[in-house]
Amino acid sequence: MRRTVARRDGVRCEVVDGAGSGRWLLNFCGNDYLGLASHFQVSGALQDAAALHGAGSGGSHLVSGHHALHDALEREIADWLQVPAALLFGSGFTANLAVLQGLLGDGDACVQDRLNHASLIDAARLAGCRLRRYPHADAQGALRQLRTLPEGAAILATDGVFSMDGDVAPLRELAIVARVQQALLYVDDAHGVGVLGPDGRGSVADARLGIDAVPLQLVTLGKALGGCGAVLAGDADLIGHLAETARPYIYTTALPPAVAGAALAAVRIARQEHWRRERLAALVQRFRLRARQRGLELMPSDTPIQPLRCGDNVTALAMSRALDAAGFWVAAIRPPTVPEGQARLRVTLSAAHADHDVDALVDALAAARDVHAPGAHALHTDTAAAVPTP
Repeated sequence: MRRTVARRDGVRCEVVDGAGSGRWLLNFCGNDYLGLASHFQVSGALQDAAALHGAGSGGSHLVSGHHALHDALEREIADWLQVPAALLFGSGFTANLAVLQGLLGDGDACVQDRLNHASLIDAARLAGCRLRRYPHADAQGALRQLRTLPEGAAILATDGVFSMDGDVAPLRELAIVARVQQALLYVDDAHGVGVLGPDGRGSVADARLGIDAVPLQLVTLGKALGGCGAVLAGDADLIGHLAETARPYIYTTALPPAVAGAALAAVRIARQEHWRRERLAALVQRFRLRARQRGLELMPSDTPIQPLRCGDNVTALAMSRALDAAGFWVAAIRPPTVPEGQARLRVTLSAAHADHDVDALVDALAAARDVHAPGAHALHTDTAAAVPTP
């Protein structure tokens, strides 16, 4: 069910119902990992650029819409990720489509992790190439799929951080597979850049891989950077080819310059304020420790995405409603977004959350579990009891 947000105040949202009455909830299901969406410098940059340059770009990048702020943002992200070039898109969905349509066609193939984001799967289907999928995070499975392909270009595509599980792809192993099989390794790092790696450069940098191993990667501006849009970053020849041939880039209006100005401010803050990542990592550790003490079954993840298994859809929905009544917004994720029988609550953390916010959420999760999934508590009580109280 779609919900309407009337106002935001950091991690707090006023959510309105069908009758128009609102109530404030503490948001634990968004992707504003560094707390930049409401940062005064970011919103100030948006307002200043809108006042100077208007509400829209007025055209596509290759006609009249490419603005100096677009160019500055591309250069800043390329410098941050230590790659030669970058290309700005309106969304991660269109950027993924651009890569696969621009580089693959009939007779080519794309091999993907089974839990990749829907945009990667749809992009391969729309590109008209063969789509092969391997078991989640299984580099040997990827190798087997690539070995069975006929002649033609091949892309090995994976999420960097998986959006519904919160775990990280085995990028070093995948890079070896791609090199051996002469495939291009493409990483959608929507949930990794800004959060992981040295200076927040993402899962590729965290795996100590360079452009030779990962010629292209995706950065979204709407997750850790708190804004809107996406950027492809990597090899200059590939970026240049996509700028001239990728239909989702050529035939769409460029982002408003003001949006690019806000993203530019967010990138600079993310690069400079390392404490945001440190704070976020500390909150993740706190949440996992306290959840374990209460016998809550979290999936293995060291990222801000912390899924709590519920199993069936009814339990997930009931627990989400119980949390809502207690003042917490945690979305229930159900098939087809996740596999059958793996419904969950997708808890996400932000550097803007306070310690007491996290503690209160864990208490609310345990209370909801005790009412709606009491059997789950019995399964994990012994493990929880062995954890010392800090």
